[in-house]
Amino acid sequence: MRSLYPLITIFAIVALAGGCSSGKSAYKHGDYYQAVLTAVQRLRQSPDHKKSKEVLTLSYQAAVDYLETDAQNQIASNANFKYKAAVVNYERINHLYDEIRKSPGALKVIPNPVNKYKELTEFKSKAAEESYEAGIQALMLNTRQDSKNAYYLFTDANVLAPGYRESIEMMEQAKVNATVNIIVEPALENRYSWNFEPTVFGYNNNMFVKFYTPRQAEEMGVKRVDQFLKVSVNSYSEGLPQISRRVENRTDSVKTGEKTVNGQKIPVYQKISCSVTIFEKKATSRASINLWITDAASKADIQNNEITSSMTWSDSWAIYSGDLRAVAQGNKKLIEKREPNMGPGYLQGITKKDLDDRLANAISSYYGQF
Repeated sequence: MRSLYPLITIFAIVALAGGCSSGKSAYKHGDYYQAVLTAVQRLRQSPDHKKSKEVLTLSYQAAVDYLETDAQNQIASNANFKYKAAVVNYERINHLYDEIRKSPGALKVIPNPVNKYKELTEFKSKAAEESYEAGIQALMLNTRQDSKNAYYLFTDANVLAPGYRESIEMMEQAKVNATVNIIVEPALENRYSWNFEPTVFGYNNNMFVKFYTPRQAEEMGVKRVDQFLKVSVNSYSEGLPQISRRVENRTDSVKTGEKTVNGQKIPVYQKISCSVTIFEKKATSRASINLWITDAASKADIQNNEITSSMTWSDSWAIYSGDLRAVAQGNKKLIEKREPNMGPGYLQGITKKDLDDRLANAISSYYGQF
């Protein structure tokens, strides 16, 4: 067996060459930050890689100078969240510092990488103040959307400077103001004992949407109710199984032996045939429910959607006459079966499951926009 080592070596050289090429390309396009990261990564794999050393030498100081200058320009501007923009730049400088220190090959090229941890601490505090004050202003506008914006601004403040002023308390207040509170009204009794509450309460794709039963709302002291939601069962019907049939006739030939003709043996074939009757048994169902969403203040319907489901159960079997050897392979499996019967409640069960899925999609589609 030929050794795989030459191939592995070739692949390694190609990978390093490709990395160096992408680093050079980033440098030529003025993306000094990415050029540094690419070169450092290659030097971590191959500490003496010449071209990566060249890219790192050319790009590192350019990357630091660019990020530092951009940070200072942001600070000197009147832009909103200027300190937050400066924080991003200083975090990038520190990221380069950390990556170089973890790469012995890169550290030989840049023995004293720059860090901005001191500046970062100062500007994170100022960026937190920016976000906090902007959150206060948004919260004062007293709309749902502005309260959502306030929640994210207070979150930013707390991430930039954990525990900054009352950022955690203000986050909670903003979330309360932004949340839509919905009372899920109990549905009328139905003969199928279908319960759709687990589907409704299973929705958790939006932190600003909260469902309560009437009892939960009372026990938790919910002060503001925005909407009422109810799911009602309209109908369910299930047809009797219907059987259809089709006949497939097939002929074939099978080898039964050999005979000698003019001193040579030739195969002897027999013609065979069969008739296969294939039965298909099918039953269908149809169900309908309504999703009602009502505005709590005006009592007007926001949503009144009918959700329908139509499901089908089917199975097949077959019988034959004639020579079994002529039966197609797929039909042989059907012949082995007997007339199937649907399990008790099967069709009703899959119909309910389908309605659950459709209801979940309708709720997700509507409340996803909040």
